[in-house]
Amino acid sequence: MNRTVISLSLGAWAGVAALLVPTAIAAALTIRLPQETATLRTSNLPGYAVAVQKCTICHSADYVQYQPPGMSLDQWTAEMGKMQHAYGAPIGDVDVKLIGAYLAVAYGSAHATDAGVIAASASAETDSADARAAAPASGPMALLTSSGCLACHALDKKLVGPAYHDVAQRYRGDPQALAKIEATIRQGSSGKWGSIPMPPFATLNKTDATLLAAFILKQ
Repeated sequence: MNRTVISLSLGAWAGVAALLVPTAIAAALTIRLPQETATLRTSNLPGYAVAVQKCTICHSADYVQYQPPGMSLDQWTAEMGKMQHAYGAPIGDVDVKLIGAYLAVAYGSAHATDAGVIAASASAETDSADARAAAPASGPMALLTSSGCLACHALDKKLVGPAYHDVAQRYRGDPQALAKIEATIRQGSSGKWGSIPMPPFATLNKTDATLLAAFILKQ
């Protein structure tokens, strides 16, 4: 008699456990990330704005702190080259020079007055100007690609950030939509689409940012 009662009790507990386990597993798979608080060290060097715009697309600013201290200009520039070629970071040859010079000063052993840093920043700015002058007129998709936007966004599906189609749907009918999206592109945002912040694209001029905003609203 007692054995029967115990057996039924165990069976009942097994049934309860079977109901609870999926719930526990589902709850365990729900992860809420904290808001990003780390920031790159500020600098007047031109590579700072590029680093804020493009480096934080893929990882936290804390990642820079994990690199060996005292790295030289050549070492930081080589590190940026590795990010570009080995990891597919959305940065060009000009960005490699600019970011390398900035990081070498902000986190390494270089100084802003070093001839190598000055030369790297100056030559990179010259190369960038020459490239813009030689390049044909580009449309929104080319601008999205060169700015690194497509590393986090797609037209019709969510990646790191929302699909552009979803952004257009949210702002449908809002008379201030163009100005709001243009401001978000240039200034960044946090909390609008989840816990992952969007870095500011301060190097984009207002004309290009408005062009991208208009393109997004058409999706």
